[in-house]
Amino acid sequence: MDMMSRQSVLVVEDEEDIMEVIRFNLEKEGYEVHQALSGEKALQVIENNLPSLVLLDLMLPGINGLDLCRIFKQNDRTKAIPVIMLTAKSEDADIVAGLEMGAEDYITKPFSPRVLLARVRTVLRRRETGVKDDSSVIHLEGMQIHPGRHEVTMGENVVDLTPSEFRILHYLARRPGWVYSRDQIIDAIRGHGYVVTDRAIDVQVVGLRKKLGDYGKFIETVRGIGYRFRDRR
Repeated sequence: MDMMSRQSVLVVEDEEDIMEVIRFNLEKEGYEVHQALSGEKALQVIENNLPSLVLLDLMLPGINGLDLCRIFKQNDRTKAIPVIMLTAKSEDADIVAGLEMGAEDYITKPFSPRVLLARVRTVLRRRETGVKDDSSVIHLEGMQIHPGRHEVTMGENVVDLTPSEFRILHYLARRPGWVYSRDQIIDAIRGHGYVVTDRAIDVQVVGLRKKLGDYGKFIETVRGIGYRFRDRR
């Protein structure tokens, strides 16, 4: 609890009843909570107090949540602060846009306090432990992903992957649990501006899962968003 007491969460939410529920549950878990009912207020708060994490409602008066996320991620002072989006919208476009701007996760309203706290803990844990370096070998219950050799092995056997399949696997496996849109995957494996369809990514993931056999289940589809590598922790 001592570690948690040093962690703070900025909650940007214009509905005061929801704000109160979030504040109560976060403080009960030992987090320090800062509150902002608008994007403008959030900018004022963050100017003086850099939080460990931001819970950001997308539907805000004035500066909306997507614009505020963009401001945070384009500012050297705040871009490393993880953002979890809160959204009541059923459309996937806003969620995808937020993830592509650099938001770490999203929660759709209505949500349970237990789910909220679990997401907060997970994102903060990832921030503390950091991400594996691109050159680090990733070990997974008998399978190894070797970035330097551009190779995947299962025991003594080398899995025959195409360069694109390997890049997709390594990109997802570096951050277990993180959700990536198809556009993010395209940019990561091919570079910005490469012309390829979402369907091409889906086809490659199908082929990758087939080649990985039982390990293919670790690549999970997130409906309406993209893919993630199952969090093993």
